[in-house]
Amino acid sequence: MDLNHIFLFIAVISPLVVLARAWRPGGMFRGWRVAAAVVLGITGVAWLLVPPMAGYIGGGAWLVLLFLPAVGLRKASQLAAQGRYESALRLTALLQWLHPTAQVSEQLRVFRTLEARHGSVAQTQFEAALQNQHHRLLGAPAVLIFILLNVAAFCIELWRGALENSVTLHRLGALDFAAVIGKGEFWRLFTALFLHYNLLHLLFNLFALYVLGPPLEKIIGSLRFSVWYLIAGIGSTGGVIALTLLRIVQPGELVGASGSVMGIVGGWAGLLIRHRHIWQAKQRLLNILLIIAIQIAFDISTPEVSTSAHLCGLVTGFLAGLYLAPRRISI
Repeated sequence: MDLNHIFLFIAVISPLVVLARAWRPGGMFRGWRVAAAVVLGITGVAWLLVPPMAGYIGGGAWLVLLFLPAVGLRKASQLAAQGRYESALRLTALLQWLHPTAQVSEQLRVFRTLEARHGSVAQTQFEAALQNQHHRLLGAPAVLIFILLNVAAFCIELWRGALENSVTLHRLGALDFAAVIGKGEFWRLFTALFLHYNLLHLLFNLFALYVLGPPLEKIIGSLRFSVWYLIAGIGSTGGVIALTLLRIVQPGELVGASGSVMGIVGGWAGLLIRHRHIWQAKQRLLNILLIIAIQIAFDISTPEVSTSAHLCGLVTGFLAGLYLAPRRISI
């Protein structure tokens, strides 16, 4: 997987998403539109002048002008919610150098007012906030277990030298059409879900699992989440075998947790459609559809990625979310 290609994709798609979501003229979104346009401009110039480095240059611009300001502003809001107005004020003042917009200036004014009125939070309140954050991180045991299983499998790959030797990776359980159909090694439908080609492959999948998994697990429960995750993963690998039998896709070796991760995305979609009456269900569903569209665009532009595995996992997860979701949920 080419890291330059990944960064180039992010540096193009992310600004376009920002422009699409902040299309209204004027207002606080003007700064985001300008930053997105600058990132696109830098990426375009880099593509014309130094194509082999365009992804790294555009990705760097995206990191400084869009990603860090967005994450920083969110963190500043969290600090203010905890009553740590002085810390929120310092962080926002720093972000103003990267993102000198009306939104940041307004947040600075609000934080100054809050600090003047209330001061810093008491130590006991701060400790309580940290404790709550700690409990939130431990509130998704199934996600944590799956992350640890993937990391453990990767350590075994490193120990056996599977990253440099495709034969060893095959022996560890990579999905192979001939082995599954010709030799009846159906266990590969399961083991392939926990193997990865390299560290970057592992980190991308685990990051997506960490972001998308815990909120869903807290809604549907750890047991149901575990079943969804595994069903979507096996639906992904099994779907690839079926499509290969039908000669729709070419035989090839396959590993990775991305089928299960796409199953989580599909599960979210099915859940939100079934419970479309809940608060902000439409907006949440639109966000999920945006994730799906971005993933499909990435798959199409990246030959090394198995689009069929992702789509099979997505569809399996969607059906699970539609028909196996609890009757009553709270978000």
